Amino acid sequence: MRGRRGDRMAINIQEHMAINVCPGPIRPIRQISDYFPRRGPGLEGGGGGFGEAAAHLAPLALAPPAALLGATTPEEGAEVDSYDSDDTTALGTLEFDLLYDQASCTLHCSILRAKGLKPMDFNGLADPYVKLHLLPGACKANKLKTKTQRNTLNPVWNEDLTYSGITVDDITHKVLRISVCDEDKLSHNEFIGEIRVPLRRLKPSQKKHFNICLERQLASPSSMSAALRGISCYLKELEQAEQGPGLLEERGRILLSLSYSSRRRGLLVGILRCAHLAAMDVNGYSDPYVKTYLRPDVDKKSKHKTRVKKKTLNPEFNEEFFYDMELSTLATKTLEVTVWDYDIGKSNDFIGGVSLGPGARGEARKHWSDCLQQPDAALERWHTLTSQLPPAAGALPSA
Repeated sequence: MRGRRGDRMAINIQEHMAINVCPGPIRPIRQISDYFPRRGPGLEGGGGGFGEAAAHLAPLALAPPAALLGATTPEEGAEVDSYDSDDTTALGTLEFDLLYDQASCTLHCSILRAKGLKPMDFNGLADPYVKLHLLPGACKANKLKTKTQRNTLNPVWNEDLTYSGITVDDITHKVLRISVCDEDKLSHNEFIGEIRVPLRRLKPSQKKHFNICLERQLASPSSMSAALRGISCYLKELEQAEQGPGLLEERGRILLSLSYSSRRRGLLVGILRCAHLAAMDVNGYSDPYVKTYLRPDVDKKSKHKTRVKKKTLNPEFNEEFFYDMELSTLATKTLEVTVWDYDIGKSNDFIGGVSLGPGARGEARKHWSDCLQQPDAALERWHTLTSQLPPAAGALPSA
């Protein structure tokens, strides 16, 4: 501001900087150490330091993680189903529902929405989609995927994805891995974050709601940190299982029906359907068919084979085979069921198999014994296909 030419008016620094100075004492900024209790031999007051320090915490530090994130409180187990790590909050949150139907052996996964995802593209947005895997198991065989939502950090899917053939044993030891990824048409898709939910948290026929922060990708049990509280127990169990003998790769599920007919004096074997088979062809699918044998087979006349289903990982066969045999003799037999991928001009690929009989274990043995103890009753059970090839089937790779 000028008066006459060449003269300058004196202006104080507050007016020059346009600062609205509020009179009063200047309060010091609280340090981060003031929010946490100090423990040690030099702490005054002995063991009461923790309680006194907690009483002086700021309201923000005492607020629950769900309130800070604006998350919906799950129906039960909120302390397990929510994470409050600052690192994971930057990746976003995912909201979904899980329901296990024990009667139909199905796991229903409702992917609802995500909020505040990490930007992955140059425009500051992302093209997110969700992938599901059941662990441990073959990832390609049980992968489910939602549609891609374009140019958004707050996608809404409202999609229902269903796993078939999930038994009670699967619920006790399997973990559902939910990954959020960014689709990129010009290069590889990028990983945003993941959540792992032990299925033992679920109760049959009760829908459970989750609203959880995404975590960074878990590379191995050795790289586990203290922030991964929700998955630490599973990683220990998985590490023990990997060190133990007899760990087989899962190749899918098969639904079998067994019934001993008193009138016809023989065993009826129903090959109903398969689910989440391993992909054996370059197109990401298989051309599956099923073969059954009743061992020991001295005359080599017990072979039965279904029709080939083209380009599918979830085939439906609905075929039935009959073995003419007395009940007493059947008790000493073993039913071998193998699934193969049909190839033209070369040997067919083995997908997976399961054996039912007195020497089997778990659900396979129980299904066989129930069939012998309950004649004329059609018993349907899901069974896990493993990578173990029965010795007798290994010599029969052709259709």
